[in-house]
Formats: sequence, C-alpha cells, structure tokens
Amino acid sequence: MKDLALRLAAIDADAGAALRVISYYDALAESRAGLQPIVRGAAILADCPARLLDPARRVRIRVTRAGRAEWRTEAPDPLWMSIAVGTATLWLERPGPAGPVEAMILERAAGAARTVLDRTRGRSAAADPASAELIVDAGAPADVRVRAARRLGLVDTGYVIALDYEIRVLSGPLPPLSGRAGVGPVTPLPDLPASCAAARVALRFAADGTDEDPGPRVVHAAELGGLALLAAAGDQSALPDVKALGHAASAAPWMLATLHAVASTSSLRAAATMLQVHHSTLQDRITHAEHLLSWNVREPQGRLRLQLALALRRLQRHP
Repeated sequence: MKDLALRLAAIDADAGAALRVISYYDALAESRAGLQPIVRGAAILADCPARLLDPARRVRIRVTRAGRAEWRTEAPDPLWMSIAVGTATLWLERPGPAGPVEAMILERAAGAARTVLDRTRGRSAAADPASAELIVDAGAPADVRVRAARRLGLVDTGYVIALDYEIRVLSGPLPPLSGRAGVGPVTPLPDLPASCAAARVALRFAADGTDEDPGPRVVHAAELGGLALLAAAGDQSALPDVKALGHAASAAPWMLATLHAVASTSSLRAAATMLQVHHSTLQDRITHAEHLLSWNVREPQGRLRLQLALALRRLQRHP
C-alpha cells in the first residue's frame, strides 16, 4: 500500500495523499487504537494541530503537528475545518474550507473516533434527561423502560452514574469523571431503577476530595457492602463519635486528611506516603488526634470506629 501511495503521489499528489490517509486509518482500526493515535494521525497527515472535544463524555485531546499531546484552553475557531463525531467534534486547526485531502482526513478520523467512543466510553443518556428519568423510574412499566433504554443504545445491560445534579445511564466502560459521582452496579435493563437507587446512595459517600472533605470522589455501590445501610440511618450528627470528629477537625487544617489516610491505608507508613509527610510527623499528628477524639485509632477496633465516624460525617455533608 505504501509503494502504491508513492507511485500515485508521483502522478497525482492528492490521490497519493488520500491513499496514505486510508492506509493509515485502516491500520489503526485493525490494531484497535485509542483516541489519541487517531487525533495524532489527523494532525500529522494534515500537518497542523488537531483536537477532539466531547463535553458529554469528558474527552479532550489535542495533538500538535509534530505529534505531541498538548491541550490549549482557547475555544476552537469557527473557521477551522471540522466534523461532528456524535456528541464530539474533531477539528483541524486550519481555516477552511477543507480540500480533498483534509476532507478525507476528517472523514476517516471521525469514523475511527466514533467507533472508539462507542466502544470505550459507552453510550450516555445524559443528552436526553427525560429518557434517562424514564429508564430509572420504577413506577413505569418494565417494557416501556426497556424500549426507552434501547432507543438510547443500551442492548442487554447498563448501569447508572449519579452526579450532583443529574443521572446518566450507560453501557460499556466507565467514562472519565471530574466531580463527585456514585456508580450503580451493572444490571439487566429492567433492573436499572435498582442501579439508580444504589448509585444515589454511593453518591452520598463520595467526597469532594479536599482537606475539608477528604476521600474518594467516585464511589461504586458494589464496593460499599454493609456501609450502604448507614445511608438509611437518618441524622447521626449527634452521635458522640461524629461530634468528636468535628471537634478534632476544627483543631488543625490537616486533621481530616490525616485521619482519612490512617483509616483508608493498610499501615501508618502507607498513610505517611499518601500524605507525603515523614513517619515521625504522622506519629505526632496521630497522638494529637487521639487526644482530641478520646480513642486509639491505631488499634483495629479504634480504626473501624474512625472509619464509621468518617462515613457518617460524609453522609451528613451530602444529604
């Protein structure tokens, strides 16, 4: 194919270039390449930067003409050559209109990117909130919910992601998430309301990931186990351990992050590594925290007590 492209290029430069584009993207498809090689190919073949942006799936890729990944924050120029890729857009950062070769690059890159997005990012119902709500509405007939799910690209199974202000119904791998999220279990389509309920519970255990609210920002309902029962316990802010944790948190800005590290790692050395502090510094912090809490967090029972207090505090912060 490469020899044929070279011979064609000697006769017709555009025809030779188009054949190189076809050959390049056929090879990427055969190797099941990801999104970055697809965008890199567009940039190198077009000899200008290329970018792919899909806000719905939180995909953001830009590659320079030299093939280096390098994102820029400025908005795309409306004069750039571009093509829609479902909810995404692929740009060649050069004013249009596209010539025959650029048009071929955009078409082949878009087709390859669409395949990868559907395979690796799943299909999201977030673009149709009414349908998403219908799919997870336990009061709607099961056959109606299944038909709505299939209209949105789900085939046999799916799962729900609960965010602060919306839910998403997906199939396929978990997409990148930038904020707090609760992930429900994969279920058959008729059982998606249960996945939604579990995702909402998991969201309450998700933290902001700050010193004031340390912890994982994405929580899977399947990993909560018996902790999920705490979500139904109502307001537990008056519990002595929760009040003690609040008292300790007000004593030092590092307190909650330190206690979270102690509660969530397998050893004090691992906690020190997580916090990026010296082991002796961590020991001093723990001694101070134990004095304020009035229990020993280094023993198994005290560590479990701390884990429960942190979980209850997070539930109070995210009702």
